[in-house]
Amino acid sequence: MDKVNETLDSKQPAPHVEGDPRSVKSKVLESGASITQDFSPLKSVCAHLSAFHAYASDPSRYVEVSHYCGHLTEDIRQCLLYDSPAPNARLIGVEYMIAPELYETLDADERKLWHSHVFEVKSGMLIMPRANPMVPQSVWETAENADMEQLIRYYGKVYHLWQTDKGHKLPLGEPQLMTSFTAKDQFDFEKAVGERDERYGTDWKHKTEIRKDIPEPEIHPDADQAWKKQGVQGSFEWKEK
Repeated sequence: MDKVNETLDSKQPAPHVEGDPRSVKSKVLESGASITQDFSPLKSVCAHLSAFHAYASDPSRYVEVSHYCGHLTEDIRQCLLYDSPAPNARLIGVEYMIAPELYETLDADERKLWHSHVFEVKSGMLIMPRANPMVPQSVWETAENADMEQLIRYYGKVYHLWQTDKGHKLPLGEPQLMTSFTAKDQFDFEKAVGERDERYGTDWKHKTEIRKDIPEPEIHPDADQAWKKQGVQGSFEWKEK
């Protein structure tokens, strides 16, 4: 967790974003706002998730994403997406997650915009980073698995507003529909997830093992269309080969 904490402790302006560093006046205004204003919608955030999103138009392009999610209802989650968990992280998009009962009420064209979470959960790619090292690992994993048992059933729709993988210093162009991975051979899984795990002090192989008893729902055939259009659905296999 040391590498993550070093990033979180950084108060420096982001070198990958246009504009001058924040002024003293801006910092004072921010401090005053926290006392005089109410940020209730943001206070509903109850989970930090880390995963990877691929561009639906070109799944060979992908980015690591920090999700900050809250429950709108028991069947709907809404997430703010950032390019890191650091204080100077860029807000790069939004994701909505809905229960299958709601997904099945959508028309066919709408359903094609959504992706499943089964592979993300079972492969260990989707995690809830443990920010507080004082919380025992076993306790944290119990809480994480409880959340994964719900998330594995949900469908997500994601739009990114900032193409960070292109090195853009501003959010340029049209919103981009994103998707998730459904198989290990769709990208360099072990490198990308392994590097992420090293920063967070986690291990996808261990996650795979402790999640093996989480029931797998049947995935609706209209979901995950980006891979079906590309003709590269891959091998739906998360076990180590």
